[in-house]
Amino acid sequence: MLFNGASPTDDVSAERYLNHPTFGMLYRVAPTGENCDLYATLYAQRIFFLVTLQPRGANFEVIPLMDARHYAEQNLARSRREGPEVHARWRQLFDQTFI
Repeated sequence: MLFNGASPTDDVSAERYLNHPTFGMLYRVAPTGENCDLYATLYAQRIFFLVTLQPRGANFEVIPLMDARHYAEQNLARSRREGPEVHARWRQLFDQTFI
């Protein structure tokens, strides 16, 4: 289930959450590509997912911490080109998630 009408092209100012059937609430850490975003568990141990949104639901793929960090670092590099304000918001989310 998707909240806030999320889109991979939206900026970080709109927080996005998904409800995973087993792990509960997930929050979006970074966009990773077409209809695909990096999410992390909100309440449990840090478990990361690549989530692909499909017409009939979502596909959740568990990924290791270092892969998740790599995707988030790529997003930080892209955000630098969008301007300092956008980059600062993504940097704050990155630091809260990985540091």
